[in-house]
Amino acid sequence: MATGYQGKILRVDLSTGRIWCEHPDDNFYRKYLGGWGFVAYYLLKELKPGIDAFDPSNRLIFAPGVYTGTQLSGSGRSAIGAKSPLTGGFGEGDVGGFFAVELVRAGYDALIVEGKAEKPVYLWIEDDHVELRDATHLWGRSTVETEEVLKKELGNEQVRFAEIGRAGENLVVNACIMQDLHHAAGRTGMGAVMGSKKLKAVAVRGSGKKAIHDQAKIRQVQQWLLDGGKERYQGLQDHGTDGGLTGLSQDGGLPTRNFQLGDFEEAEKITGKTMTDTILKDRGTCYACVVRCKRVVEVKEGKYQTDPVFGGPEYETVGSLGSNCGVGDLEAIAKGNAICNAEGLDTIGGGMMISFAMECFEHGLISEKDTGGLKLNFGNAEAMVKLLEMTCAREGIGDLLAQGYQACIDQWGPAAKKFAIEVKGQPLPMHEPRYKFGLGLGYAISPTGADHVHNIHDTAFTTEVGMGSVQAFGILEPLPANDLSPAKVRLMKYYTDFSLLKNMLGMCLFLPYDPNEMVEIIQAVTGWDTSLFELMKGAERGMAMARAFNAREGFRAKDDYLPDRFFDPFPSGPRKGVSHKRHEFRAALDTYYQMSGWDREIGAPTRAKYQELGLDWVAADLERYGAVAA
Repeated sequence: MATGYQGKILRVDLSTGRIWCEHPDDNFYRKYLGGWGFVAYYLLKELKPGIDAFDPSNRLIFAPGVYTGTQLSGSGRSAIGAKSPLTGGFGEGDVGGFFAVELVRAGYDALIVEGKAEKPVYLWIEDDHVELRDATHLWGRSTVETEEVLKKELGNEQVRFAEIGRAGENLVVNACIMQDLHHAAGRTGMGAVMGSKKLKAVAVRGSGKKAIHDQAKIRQVQQWLLDGGKERYQGLQDHGTDGGLTGLSQDGGLPTRNFQLGDFEEAEKITGKTMTDTILKDRGTCYACVVRCKRVVEVKEGKYQTDPVFGGPEYETVGSLGSNCGVGDLEAIAKGNAICNAEGLDTIGGGMMISFAMECFEHGLISEKDTGGLKLNFGNAEAMVKLLEMTCAREGIGDLLAQGYQACIDQWGPAAKKFAIEVKGQPLPMHEPRYKFGLGLGYAISPTGADHVHNIHDTAFTTEVGMGSVQAFGILEPLPANDLSPAKVRLMKYYTDFSLLKNMLGMCLFLPYDPNEMVEIIQAVTGWDTSLFELMKGAERGMAMARAFNAREGFRAKDDYLPDRFFDPFPSGPRKGVSHKRHEFRAALDTYYQMSGWDREIGAPTRAKYQELGLDWVAADLERYGAVAA
């Protein structure tokens, strides 16, 4: 067994109570790597096509990677996946923190949960000791209450948790899985899958550590991050991911009022520096990370009092609950973030459903009769906070918002569809496609629906300064952010695969490694004589398997789209008149398909492409369902 892996996959069947381990061979680890790769492999191997996401046979997969737990900055990340109740397809959420490291220290490369418990349970993992325990007394409790009770019950303050709140219990399709109160696996509704299984929490404590092939190399990288690498992440440490919000608004790229606009007149009130100067109490971090980009805020007085135990809002949260709802009250945003973390609701999805309802309200599609008396105008901070609570509890209009866009459209009429800013049912994150054209293409092709993590952010590659991260791929010249030429499609494909590779390795995207430095680190961890070519093929394999899963579930090329809104020009602001052009977008999408070896009708790799990636078994499986083309 290569170093860097533990050699064990922990399996739990909640229906029968059976707990066991599997021991994959070395080739499995080298081929599928971890994270997204493990998720895609097990969903394809073990799920019957067409099952409901809440069927007990759905797998909930907690998957670290080879980088996870290496003592290097950014090594606290992992993936959590299942069939998604939000999209009906491949579901996966990324998360940092400490939980995945503790799972590795306990001796496991992944945890796979299937079945459904008769009553609420939690899973207790302490090295080789694994047991299911009653969680009836925890059901209905917030994440902070759950952790407080379990730490006392287990007699250990050092236990790490993955848990759900009421949003997951109530099967809210945007529910997330929280880890240690303020780290969220936020996208695609993984919290709802966990709730459907009656699994309230996973508690883990490990006494082992990850074996490293070349510890001297790892110490060298650690020192470089502390010294020479600091200038690359100092801004994140100072003001967090929200530090650039004002500049983004001034440049016309800040999602505002349900993506109607790209600039927000109250941006200065909600930016990271304002947070630092007003409500910031501390800076949080993930395992072993020197970046410390996490915010910890406190509001002691007023109607939006907020406990620092829930951390603080990141950029995505400030955008989704702030500018995109027209809200310029930072304390209200902090309160909304605390509600989401307490109840396990994705701040992006929760906020986007509210901005959708606000636009429908302002266009007269719904009224105060539908909202329970709430005036859902953009800028109503009190309504934003209240709707988050109602969504988690599934009360009043919150019950519709909890079910996603289509349920609302069915109730409010087809005119509401144009205000649903989504891809494959997943609400867009806080990055504007009319500001970053390649990003928009990335939204369309993403197997999980609109996602900003396994995607390109075009503005990073408009000058020579940002090209160091892609020169190893043979991409040497910068391109404008609004370019969608074949050259941009090539850049977008390579960089998207590179981002996905980081996910599969368990590596944070904020780390300042170039591709070759990353290869050296993986060589040091595993002892493999690996290469950038091999690792990038691993990422391409992960994408291919996710697209294969969707193809088997009935997704086709027609499901790769951008909402109509982004083909309409900005009506005002710094980028007035700018929009995507349909013929350019279609041409870029077709170019991406051809570069990737994807069939133009099915929207997934051809048989030959699966074979080129060593996925003959996937092609053979899809053959049975008419979901693979020659």
